[in-house]
Amino acid sequence: MKVILIEEDAFFELIDRVVERMSEKLSKKENKWLTPEEAMKELGVKSTSTLQRYRDEGKIRYSQPSKKIILYDPSSIQEFLESKANDTF
Repeated sequence: MKVILIEEDAFFELIDRVVERMSEKLSKKENKWLTPEEAMKELGVKSTSTLQRYRDEGKIRYSQPSKKIILYDPSSIQEFLESKANDTF
């Protein structure tokens, strides 16, 4: 068995960096659903009617937890954008 020695300050700095990195990863995963404003920004559209049309045509996934709240799945938005991408020559 090998033993690694490290100074106390370096140890705590390492722990701080690990905690910071884990916090960043967890905060990204918490935001599973996008608001309509965020979805429009991702799609590059300025009209809520375009967003509704994409929703009605089944082009992007959404969740409606209440009558006035509609949230959008970021992965389906990325899939939609990828499906519209053109390959270069």
